[in-house]
Amino acid sequence: MNTLEYKGYIGSVEVSENDNCLYGQVIDLPNDTKITYEGATVAELRKDFTGAIDDYISYCKEAGITPHKSYKGALNVRISPETHSRIALLASREGISINAFIKKSLEEKVASML
Repeated sequence: MNTLEYKGYIGSVEVSENDNCLYGQVIDLPNDTKITYEGATVAELRKDFTGAIDDYISYCKEAGITPHKSYKGALNVRISPETHSRIALLASREGISINAFIKKSLEEKVASML
């Protein structure tokens, strides 16, 4: 998937053949927040994308609320020392890092649930 990035927000790039335009939305925002944009060219799409982000940030500032941002893929999870030790052992057995083991485990679990 092609994406745009601006001020920590990541947006999709889609093509509508019916409307002969490009469009997208900021991804990984909470369900109550939706930011969309469109354009006839990539330059117009990028301009509308950055404008939509700037408008959203301005709106949040005026309303006194904290703007949501796209998820970056970094997550700090607290686990017990025992679980940490078990994960380290399992990762070592597979010859991979703890981070790679956790990433693989989460991806497999999420894929099985969707």
